[in-house]
Amino acid sequence: MKITTIPLEEAIGLPLAHDLTQIDAKNHKKSARFKKGQVITEADLETLRAMGRENLSIMEMSPGDVHEDDAARQLGEVLCGDNLRLTEPSEGRCNLVAESSGILWYLAETVNRVNQDPDWVLSALAPHRPVLAGQVVAGFRIRPLVMEDYRVERAVAAVRGSKPFTILPFMPLKVGLITTGKEIVDKKVEDAFRPKLLEKLSRLNGSLMGQRFCTDSLEQISEAIAAFLNEGADVVICTGGMSVDADDKTPGAIRSRCRKISFQGTPALPGAMLMLGWAASPEDGRDVAVIGAPACVAFDERTALDKLLPFVFAGIEPGDLVRRWGVGGLCEHCPTCHYPACSFAAGS
Repeated sequence: MKITTIPLEEAIGLPLAHDLTQIDAKNHKKSARFKKGQVITEADLETLRAMGRENLSIMEMSPGDVHEDDAARQLGEVLCGDNLRLTEPSEGRCNLVAESSGILWYLAETVNRVNQDPDWVLSALAPHRPVLAGQVVAGFRIRPLVMEDYRVERAVAAVRGSKPFTILPFMPLKVGLITTGKEIVDKKVEDAFRPKLLEKLSRLNGSLMGQRFCTDSLEQISEAIAAFLNEGADVVICTGGMSVDADDKTPGAIRSRCRKISFQGTPALPGAMLMLGWAASPEDGRDVAVIGAPACVAFDERTALDKLLPFVFAGIEPGDLVRRWGVGGLCEHCPTCHYPACSFAAGS
């Protein structure tokens, strides 16, 4: 690559080798005012001077050189998996954008391998976190204007050897809610969880099919779970009765109806007593998630339940990932995106 610096006036009629960025501090905007390949005209000189440009760099590519736009595009084509779209390069950078709401899925080691070359920049949101349709989940570029073709090929090969970035979309699941506690059945205490659950389901593409109230009776709770299973529920959530008190029967009721228990207890707060089991649908034998949610879900805006629900709605068995929820597991509300901030923590 050969770069020659020439005065603005001498650049008239020549194509730009790279984007030229204009910063509008007053309106908090930053964009490529002139694009790669654009031929400079005399009418452009005033704008270029206003941007602080007195000289322009004219670049001559050498054999084996790859321009920053082409390098980013090549990497993006192998990074982009299901339910994602690749943007065109802007100022040398391409993005992956979610085309549906769901869970972002990729191998962290893929990013690390690409970034072993200090001239590559691949930056992504943390894996296993919920994202919204239209959200940028990764951005990538090279730092210099050009890179040797073998280094681009090496980065592409590192990605091609692993799974690409994908979005596992949220499914339209029907949820049955079981609220336990004699104090609620006797109307001494009002249930506060239902409106919170409706708000969560609105983001997850889910719907509430009904609510049942039970006293702290293992038999009643078990029968309520069975009733929702018979009615075709995809998810059953039981709230309350999840601690170690003598009157807390919900875990036993869940075990009585489930053929597998994924976990009971998580390293996340609030909501450490969270439980997940899988029951068989009487209709077709498919797995139905049965969740035991501790009483904190009725009072705290964000709990361990908010970490679990995106997995369930994306059809993912969280497995051993639950044991990693302590990193970022101190749940708090994110005022920007309204998802739990803990779901975005690295390693969650």
